[in-house]
Amino acid sequence: MLYEDDAVIALNKPAKLLAVPAENSSTPSALSLLSAELRRKRQRAIVVHRVDRYTSGILLFAKTWPDREALVRQFLEHTPVRQYLAVVRGHLKDKEGTLVHHFRQEGMFQKLTRERDRKGTRAELRYSVERVLRGASLVRVSLVTGLQNQIRVQLSALGHPVIGDRKYHPEEASERRITRVALHAAHLEFAHPRTGENVSIDCEPPSDFQALLQALKFR
Repeated sequence: MLYEDDAVIALNKPAKLLAVPAENSSTPSALSLLSAELRRKRQRAIVVHRVDRYTSGILLFAKTWPDREALVRQFLEHTPVRQYLAVVRGHLKDKEGTLVHHFRQEGMFQKLTRERDRKGTRAELRYSVERVLRGASLVRVSLVTGLQNQIRVQLSALGHPVIGDRKYHPEEASERRITRVALHAAHLEFAHPRTGENVSIDCEPPSDFQALLQALKFR
């Protein structure tokens, strides 16, 4: 647990753990494990937002429905600060910038589409290069919108796929230094649903992410 009070709770979700249970599946999830823990205190956990299964880092829950509704409104208005760390292939031309694309969801995949596509959804993020590595870069991403797989698809469209992203780049299956997508939810800021005060949460990348950075360092 990274943060907890009577209204909200934030977890450091490990990669490969589902955020919520899959339909018709008994596979453990962050929600099911947290719910079992809070039941002992006669409290409940309600999902506020989601983090991809193969992404690690901050995952936020509310303890009551009014708190959840207040937090979800913030996410719909894109006011929380949501920052991720990503290790991508190659060296970016610009050290910082803003990416805007339009997605159309097809099954489990996000496909790039045109702005005038009626079924398209606008995706926006800001990025900055934190560290130049051997054949790779460590990038900090701030989400403006929050679509499924958004960071992976937009950075790939820029020509710099996230290392380990087998879903959109099957050739990443040959990557041996990390066994999942190199993406970590590192920072979250939001207004407390009851007091309105700013809550700021940070989460250090896990050991597999750190090991990848170490392996890619210039000697």
